[in-house]
Amino acid sequence: MRTSNHLIGFLNFLTFLLSIPVLGGGIWLSSRATTTDCMKFLQWPLIIIGISIMVVSLAGFVGACYRNTFLMYVYLWAMFLIIATLVGFVIFAYSVTERGSGRAVMNRVYLEYSLQDYSGWLAERVAGQRYWNKISSCIRDSHACGKLARNIAGAPESAESFYLRKLTPVESGCCKPPTSCGYTYINETFWTSGGGLTGSDPDCTRWSNDQELLCYNCDSCKAGVLASLKKSWRKVSVINIVILIILVVLYVVACAAFRHNKQLDNDEAYGETRMEKARPSALW
Repeated sequence: MRTSNHLIGFLNFLTFLLSIPVLGGGIWLSSRATTTDCMKFLQWPLIIIGISIMVVSLAGFVGACYRNTFLMYVYLWAMFLIIATLVGFVIFAYSVTERGSGRAVMNRVYLEYSLQDYSGWLAERVAGQRYWNKISSCIRDSHACGKLARNIAGAPESAESFYLRKLTPVESGCCKPPTSCGYTYINETFWTSGGGLTGSDPDCTRWSNDQELLCYNCDSCKAGVLASLKKSWRKVSVINIVILIILVVLYVVACAAFRHNKQLDNDEAYGETRMEKARPSALW
């Protein structure tokens, strides 16, 4: 077997290994889709891309080992489409999470989130009532706010201690009222207005001490989910960019090795034809 075939086989083995973090990223997002982010969308393209890279790499490895030209063509064209898809996926993930970030609040360590800071396709999808009913139900079922309250054992946490905690976007947006409402802290998920006027934020009237309601219908909760999605998608996108760069390099080297193989095959065929013409078989 030629050295270039060994090289192509080794490159396909490396590509197969690269499919593992892509697939792992999709599985990680899938786990968060049922516990934290509650947005069952992004993980499936990643899982499909990861499996596709794995299958195509195996086809290329077999093609290199057995010098199967058809499998090598399939590998090169399929990998080109996968790389193009992965590029589109990374661009999409960054474009839909471009806007929005947490707001710092005086005398608070945690950030607060406003739906007005977010816009675009993802924000419209999350904020739409059709999807939000499913997302809010997922957050409620994941007991995210219950976990927040259980983080402190024994006596309820003091207000000063709570203000110094670093909350997740979902905890900050869904499990407590916005600071601008002026509610008084009783415990992690129980706040009172003290009989005074609340702020002008519509979320102030949406807040409820009912543990099944809390601020699950608040715009701040939707913004918290968007912030959590942005954080998760950006993490996976960084990994995908690194993998994408390596894939492109491996693909270019594989193309060069395949072309070298074809040239050698053509030279061999040409050389055999010349030898037969130089030494024609005897007629008797």
